[in-house]
Formats: sequence, structure tokens, C-alpha cells
Amino acid sequence: MHNRGEVAEQTRNKILKIVNDLNYQPNIMASTLASKKPVLFVTLFPQPPSPDAYWNKPLAGVRKRIQELQPYRITAENLTFSQIDSTDFTAQASRVIDLNPDGVVLAPFYSREAYKLVEILKTKNIPFIFIDSELKNVSPVAYVGQDSFQSGLVAGKLMGLITNPARPVMVVHFAKEMDNMNHLVERERGFYEWFRQNQTNKKIITREVSDTSDNSWESDMHNEIRNSKPEGIFVTNSRVYLMAQLLQKAKIEDIRLIGHDLVEQNRRYLRKGIVSFLICQRPEEQGYNAIDRLYQHVIRKRKVDESNYTSIDVVTNENVDYYREFKH
Repeated sequence: MHNRGEVAEQTRNKILKIVNDLNYQPNIMASTLASKKPVLFVTLFPQPPSPDAYWNKPLAGVRKRIQELQPYRITAENLTFSQIDSTDFTAQASRVIDLNPDGVVLAPFYSREAYKLVEILKTKNIPFIFIDSELKNVSPVAYVGQDSFQSGLVAGKLMGLITNPARPVMVVHFAKEMDNMNHLVERERGFYEWFRQNQTNKKIITREVSDTSDNSWESDMHNEIRNSKPEGIFVTNSRVYLMAQLLQKAKIEDIRLIGHDLVEQNRRYLRKGIVSFLICQRPEEQGYNAIDRLYQHVIRKRKVDESNYTSIDVVTNENVDYYREFKH
């Protein structure tokens, strides 16, 4: 079974047949303990700006799976990087390499910098898994997350259902370096594609908000809304609550809002009816499953599916109290 020593081919085949008939599985715990080498996984996620922020949720899933794997001497080092400074990603990527881990779970938040990290991981034969968003043509062990383009299509269809075809709608990105944010670009592309296929004359305006550290963005956005008069606004990430706050303060009640992710601030505005729909993606399960896929690949030597798409869940005021994001 271990391919050690000289064994006659006929004997080998007989043994393998018995193994298959008995559905033999190797004792992973015994093998891991016998190796006397602890296993280190590293995660690299965006820094959550608050205890209720989105990126706490994948990390909770990571910690749950790592806790379950403690008997196998598997530990995790969880690193984070700034969501407003791509150079911090580069600095944390250097820490990943210095740790020389047995595997990496990576959120490729900044595409250009993530490509550079991936190239180094590949040269060092360190397996890696993408979470939340993916990069094309780099062959990770697996991707765990939503299909961002398909998520944008869903947002487009929802917007089409609740707005007049003759009225404009707006796409808003709360992000810096939009050309470096592959998942947001894909969501926008899917949104546009739905209208291209179904409401070809729909006017869509796209705006980027790169800095929310002061209130100047609010006056600029308020002026934009007054001028373009959108009937609906799609926010491409979990910060739809910022747009909801603006509409509430300005007493604007005739704009439909669609956003992403069931963070507490978004839940609040969903319940108030200011946000019409939230598109959710079970982030805790993503973190849990990403670590599990790495474990299956690195420790159990099993082939895992390269694409592990999570569900695209539509949450409303009517079903939010019954929505459970984490099944494990």
C-alpha cells in the first residue's frame, strides 16, 4: 500500500483489490502525528473595519474548521491587510512567504498585487485557495465563493423587476482602485449584461466613491442623484448601508436600493425598507470550506473541485429573520 520494497505484481494487485473491496481509508491522524511536523495554513483577508463588518464572517468559518482539525496538529496564522491601501497587501504577502506555510487561503482583493503573490507561491510549490473572488488563469487548488458575474446578473434582474424601464438606475462602487477590484468589476459587468439582454434602452450611470473618511462624498452623491434622478441604485459590495444613510438623511424615499451581504448595518436598513434586497453569499461557510478544501488537498491528498460556488441568496425584509448563513 505504501509502495515500499519489492512486491510481486500479482501479490500487489491482490492486496489492492482487497483494499478497494474493504473501502480502506488510511489513518490520517496517525500519519500526521507520526510525521512529528505541525501543519501551518495561512489566511490573508481584508482587515474588517468593525466587529460587525463582512470579513469577520469568513474568519469565523476558518476558526471553526481549524478548531476541528486541531487533533491533526493543524494551525492557522490569520493575516489581514488594509482595504484602502494596496501597499499593505504587498507587505502582508511578504509575511505569508516568510512563514513558509503548507497552504494559503487568499482573498485576491487587489488583483495586481495578488497575481504577484500567486507567482511566488507557485515557484515555492505552496498550494493556495481563493476565497470570495478569483483570478483567472492561475490554477489555484480551488476557488470558494460566489460567481461574481452571475451575482451581478441577479442584481440586474431584481432591479429590472422593481424599476420602470424608462427610468435610469445607478451602480455605485465604494472602493479604491476599481480597476484592481476584479470581483466588483464582474458584478457590475453582470448587472449591465442583464439590462443589455432584457431592457436594451435602460440608462445606467456608474459612480465610484473612493474615500468616505469625510462627508464630502455625501454632498457630491446627493447632487448626482438630484441631477440624474435614478429610480434604483445597486451598491456592488457590503457598504450599501452608507447609501441608505444618505437617502435617509436627505429624506429621499423613492429610490430602490440593492446591495450585498447581511452585515448588521445592512440588516437594519433592510428592516426599515430603505434597502429592498440584499444579495448574500454565506461567508462563514466560505471560510470553513476553504480550510476544509486545503486540508483535503494537503493532508488527505484528495483531489478537490476547482470551482466551489456558494449560493446566491436574495434576502428581503420578509425573510431576513429566517435566514441562517452558517450551516456547519
